Amino acid sequence: MLTIHVIAVFLLMASSQLILLENRWRFFLIALAVQYIGVFWLVSLNWPLGLAAVKLVVGWMAGAMLAANRLDEEFVEKNVLADLSGKIFRVLAAIVIWVLMFSVAPTFQTWIPGQDEVLWGGLVLIGAGLLQLGMFNSPLRVSLGLLTVLSGFEILYSVVENSILVTGLLAMANLGIALVGAYLISLPELEVTEE
Repeated sequence: MLTIHVIAVFLLMASSQLILLENRWRFFLIALAVQYIGVFWLVSLNWPLGLAAVKLVVGWMAGAMLAANRLDEEFVEKNVLADLSGKIFRVLAAIVIWVLMFSVAPTFQTWIPGQDEVLWGGLVLIGAGLLQLGMFNSPLRVSLGLLTVLSGFEILYSVVENSILVTGLLAMANLGIALVGAYLISLPELEVTEE
């Protein structure tokens, strides 16, 4: 039976699709912020509200760390196929991933006994993050892909465990990915200033 929590799954699908399709970094980070709202929603189904809010705050902090570099549009544009055929391919690839994830969710239900919406959301984010990692090689896109995969894992893991220590370790992993991504994004700028 479907509940209102399906809205969070659609929110995750829309935000991950926007990250795949958009070519401007501001939209990447807005989609990442919306994605962490969906993660918070689904994690709060199994965890106390205060512990689930850690996911939201850490996700927004990771987005702020990536945005602090004042990225220029050209850096992102040159690493992305911006034409119509590339966007159509990415939409079709995301649809294939979604169909695959929704079809394997009943199998995961036997291993991870959680609500359907939680499993769908976690699997959709893992699939979208892996798709992002497989298609792009720019530091910003790779960082967003890693954060998306980790967010999907955190949603699935929230069904199994609600330890404060594990939440802290996953928060440190999120911030570490964002820190390394921010450093790699600013690396070409650092090379120019050293010359």
